[in-house]
Amino acid sequence: MPTPSLRALFDDDDDDDSHKTFRTKQKLAKAQKQNRPIPQWIRLRTGNTIRYNAKRRHWRKSKLGI
Repeated sequence: MPTPSLRALFDDDDDDDSHKTFRTKQKLAKAQKQNRPIPQWIRLRTGNTIRYNAKRRHWRKSKLGI
């Protein structure tokens, strides 16, 4: 049995990501805004226990599931 080409493995015709619905675009925008480090002034507040953004996401390591 011949092995399929790389294009055949990664070609996904039914999922065209350049054409997004407005709802998908809204979800992506919200995720993009949430994915940032905490501001430095928050770390300097009295009695602060937050050191970093625990929900930080890397685009390659974990996906949104949209």
